[in-house]
Formats: sequence, structure tokens, C-alpha cells
Amino acid sequence: MEHFIVSARKYRPAVFKDVVGQQAITNTLENAIENNHLAQALLFTGPRGVGKTTCARILAKKINQDGTEREGEDFAFNIFELDAASNNSVDDIRNLIDQVRIPPQVGKYKVYIIDEVHMLSSAAFNAFLKTLEEPPKHAIFILATTEKHKIIPTILSRCQIFDFRRIGVRDIKEHLAEVAKAENIEAEDDALHIIAQKADGALRDALSIFDRVVSFAGKNLTREAVTENLNVLDYTWYFQITDLILENNIPQVLITYNDILSKGFDGHHFVMGLASHFRDLLVCKNQATIDLLEVGEQVKTMYFEQSQKTGTQFLIDGIEIANSCDLKYKNSQNQRLLVELCLLQLASLTFQGEKKNSNNLGRFVIPPSYFKSEKFTSEKITSAGSVVPQSPKKIEVESVATKASVPAEEISKAENSQPKTDNREQGTDNQEPQKVIERPQILAERNAKKVSALSLKSIQKKQEIKQEMVANQPDAKNLPVNNFSEEAMQAAWTEYTTNIETDGKYNLLSHLTMGIPKLDGSIIHLEFPNQTIKTEVERAKYELLGFLREKLQNYDIDLDITVNETSEKRYAYTTREKFEKMKEMNPLIEKLRKEFDLDI
Repeated sequence: MEHFIVSARKYRPAVFKDVVGQQAITNTLENAIENNHLAQALLFTGPRGVGKTTCARILAKKINQDGTEREGEDFAFNIFELDAASNNSVDDIRNLIDQVRIPPQVGKYKVYIIDEVHMLSSAAFNAFLKTLEEPPKHAIFILATTEKHKIIPTILSRCQIFDFRRIGVRDIKEHLAEVAKAENIEAEDDALHIIAQKADGALRDALSIFDRVVSFAGKNLTREAVTENLNVLDYTWYFQITDLILENNIPQVLITYNDILSKGFDGHHFVMGLASHFRDLLVCKNQATIDLLEVGEQVKTMYFEQSQKTGTQFLIDGIEIANSCDLKYKNSQNQRLLVELCLLQLASLTFQGEKKNSNNLGRFVIPPSYFKSEKFTSEKITSAGSVVPQSPKKIEVESVATKASVPAEEISKAENSQPKTDNREQGTDNQEPQKVIERPQILAERNAKKVSALSLKSIQKKQEIKQEMVANQPDAKNLPVNNFSEEAMQAAWTEYTTNIETDGKYNLLSHLTMGIPKLDGSIIHLEFPNQTIKTEVERAKYELLGFLREKLQNYDIDLDITVNETSEKRYAYTTREKFEKMKEMNPLIEKLRKEFDLDI
């Protein structure tokens, strides 16, 4: 068996033009050599596998070339490499300093390459300072490190620093294609792209992965072989999941996720990949950002086609949901359930959007079994297809072509959602007038109770509910506007607070009984000590107004809610505040403090 040389060594660049992805640094070094402007202490810093040591060796060889050397001369006697990870003591640096004094036997310069220089001890750094600042004319030091922040500032100030960057996916893929061509290996573009992405900017890692995959797949390198060998979740899964999410096919989404887990992939890796997939779809939607998509040409076409099916808002919301799941994953006690909830939310995004935009909000069809109950003694079918039950309280229900239905309990809740009046207070046994309650108004009032004021979305939702309720109010021409006294208003107010106490709304009860409402014409003024209480009362404003208007038979009644923060009770927390409060109660305390020269 012949000796195998790994690709990272076999194809290591021998000249600056062969270095991949570091053109700015190689051009600077070449110009510095040509113009005789090269510093005697250089620091190469950057991630692993990006060409720091390679550039150091090329530089060490190039500065000794004068055109008279024989071909293949590597000037090995002039280049000294020191591994600072294992030679990090003061004695090692002293030995190095002793060697520096001896001039080169061949060539003009002796080059000392110190790799992983951040591993030197503090004492070794200090011993190296003087020599690094004023080295002999024939000595050049090249320091290489992946962690520049661990080097003391006095060393950094004596070096010319070159920051090596991560190598781009495209540059790595092109270099791998050249290596594959040199090795007579047929490699798919997508396969090389996956290897380049997996390398994470390190060309040495990419070449190591390439050797491993070639050992697995042989001379024909395919995308399937690469994904199987590297245990990479193929992008086709993400396209499939996204299509199912857009179709709101929740069962199949969960089944597909289970298939992904059964193949040994991690849920966290899947969520991060899904967020990246949505990001790639988003950048495909604009011609200005399409260059940010780092994929092969074939995959780019697939991304573009799927991006046309998705909306921008859906992708933004999807990225936010997937990113939130990513942040919560490590701390979750049930990680699979967390990812499944994330997928449920994603699959419901477009469904909820259609529901909000639907013109049939609030319409439904009551199942036939409900009309056979004892509540309905007779039925009347209107020309519009509505069912009007002959009952003391009538609810007009619109039927639509959609076959949706709700249980009978929803109708009972709709009946009970209206304020009840006590006939005994009116002094009559007559039944109250029949009312027709529109289904949209019932839903709007129910939603008004559920809206929170803790986010921008909830504020917008509350405005929509308000507009919906106003739009569904009866015709203002037919509404009564009877005069009423402040005593009648107070009585109605007390009755409403009694009702909410019976319903268990003790928080709202405490707010409404906090002060006495004041009447000014048809406007009821309320004053609260802070904004929080005002917000809570405003959430129940429409229900309260509906009760008062019906009770007092005046539909011009409105609420004016204000905040008077000066009425809020002030508490003493600090020592100074407690002292001032005690001084207000007894001014002699200040005299006592001065008499005995006391500190607060």
C-alpha cells in the first residue's frame, strides 16, 4: 500500500497567488517584500485553517530568494518553527534568543515562526520583549495565533498585525473543485457546497472532510453520499416541511418531523436549519439581497420557486417563531414537544391570516339536533335562510355555505352574555321586550374581554374590536335618549358592580368601587390614581356602557376616564424619606436630631 498524503498537505500553496481567500494579506506581503518595507515582527491572527502558517512559510522562503538559488530551494536552514503550545517556558525563549544572535549561513534572513504564541507564559512573554522590539537585522519573527486577545498588549504593540478572515463558501467550493479535478473525482456542485458549508470558513477542515467523503463514496461524489456521511440534514427536508406548513397540513408536518428524528437528527439542529431556510427564502424575494444566498445554482432555483409561494410577513413571523424555539430549546424539559409546538404555530400562520380576512366572521350553522330541543316550540325560516326561534329571547343566526357548526353551549353563552334586568325593580310582571342580538356583536363583546393591553398587537386588536362594535350598533335614529338623574345612575352603577361580583371579577370590582362616578350631562367621569387601573377599566368599558345605556334607556351615555397620579399614595422607602415622613408627623424630631448631632 502506497503512503497516502492528505489533501491539506498535498495541495498546500507554495506561492502567495495559490493562497485561497486572503488576497488582501498576500498582496500586502508581496508589496512589502518588493519595496523593502517588511517589518521585523509580524503577527498572523485568525481562525483555524485559513492559511496563517502557510503564509508564514511562503514569506520566509520568498524573502531569501534573490534569483541565484537553485530550483526547489526551501531554505530549511534559515527557517525555524517553534510550537509555543509545548515550548512555552522562559528557558525555551532564552534558547531562542541565543540562536537569534547567530547570522544565517545561506541567504540574508533567519525567520522564526512561533505558532500558537498565545500559549507562552507571562514570564516567557516578558523575556521575549526586548529581542522582539530590537532584533538583529538578519532576524524576522512571525507569530501565529488563533486567540489574539490572550497576548499581552506589550507584545501586540511591537508587531505588525495581519487579521486573516474566514474563507467564503464560494472560494472553498472552487478550490475543492480544482482538487477533485486533479484527483480525477467527479463531484456534484451541491456536494462540494455542503462540504464548504460544513467547513465553517476553514479550508483545512474542508479538505479533511473531502478526503473522508471520497473514502466513503469513491470517485463519484454525490449530494446524497455527502449528506449521509456527514450526517447533515438535507435541504430537501426543509423544502418539504415548508410546503406542508403552507398547506396547513399539521398532521403530515408532525409525521415528517418524526421521520427526521428517527434518522438520528437532533431537534435543535432541525430548528436552526428551519430558521436559516426561512431566511434564505426571504432574501430570495428581493433582487438586491439575492446575492446573500450562498447555495448552488440548482438549489437557488428551488429557493426562488418556493419563495414565490410565501409571503414576506409569513417568513418574518416564521423566523421569529423558529428563533424563539432555538433560544428555549436547551432549557426545555420536553424538547420534542417544544419543536412540535413551534411547527404547529408555523402551520397556523397562514390559516389564521385567512380567518382574520374572512368576510364570514361570526356566521355559523347550528346543527339540526339543536332545534329539536325543548327550547324551540316553533321555528320560522326567513327568506335569507336565517332561523328565528319563537322564544322570549330571540337570536338571529345567519346560515352560510360553509359547513361549519358550533355546539349548543355557544348559543347559551351568547344568550347569557347580555345584561339581565330585574322586573321586580320595575314594579311590573311583564316580560322584557324581545331583543335581536347580532352574532358579530356577541363575538366582539366576548373578544373585548379577552384583549390584553400588554403589547402592540393587543392594542391594535382592541381598536379593531371597537370599530367592529360601533359598526354593529343598531340605528342611532331608533335609540332612546331618556333623561335620568344622578341617583338613578348611581343605582345602575351599584347593580352592575353587584353583577360582576357575582361573576367573580373581583379585580374589576375593586377598581369600579374605588371612587364615586360623577355625572355631567350624559358623560360619567371616573378618576383613577394610575394608568394601570385605567387600562383595566377600559377593557370592560363597552360591557359597562352597554349595561348603563340599556338600564337608563339613554344611548348617549359615555365614560370619561382620567388619571390623577397626585392622588396616589406615596410610600417611604429610603431612610431619608422615612425621616421626612416622621418629621411631618412631629417637627420636634428635627430639633432632637440637631441637639444630639445625629446622622440619618
